[in-house]
Amino acid sequence: MNSSNDPNHAPLRDVAQSPEATARYLADVQRVLLDIGKNLEILANETRVHLRDMHVEGDRWYHARLRAMPVEKALGQVLKNLNNLTQGLEKSAYKRRAHDETVVNTVKGRKEKELERERKKNLPTLQAAPNPPQQGAQNQNPGYGSPTSIYDLGKRESA
Repeated sequence: MNSSNDPNHAPLRDVAQSPEATARYLADVQRVLLDIGKNLEILANETRVHLRDMHVEGDRWYHARLRAMPVEKALGQVLKNLNNLTQGLEKSAYKRRAHDETVVNTVKGRKEKELERERKKNLPTLQAAPNPPQQGAQNQNPGYGSPTSIYDLGKRESA
């Protein structure tokens, strides 16, 4: 099917539907960003050297450095944001794969719970066996045969 004629075609729909394709795509983007990051690091170092060497007549030794600091800080912030972006790409690829695993495990877990519920529902109820009367134990100590409350002591005293 030609994607230019399809009104419902989204360029990254196929990538978004597969965790492997998403991981590959994000790895490619990360690779490009890391190459850009290397170039930005070189640019930051060269800019730093150049700006710190620009002395104007009447400057003290630290004036050029002070003038260069805002530019260095801005380039450093760009590098920091780029590193955070690449880390975020790694994390999102991992979370995408984890999401698919969670979905598969959720389906399995629900099936297992349903089977467990059905098993519990269809379990035959066990009836307790009647206790046969023990003839020897009751006749030997008639005072201690059955539990009583302190209100039903009658002639006996509590301990």
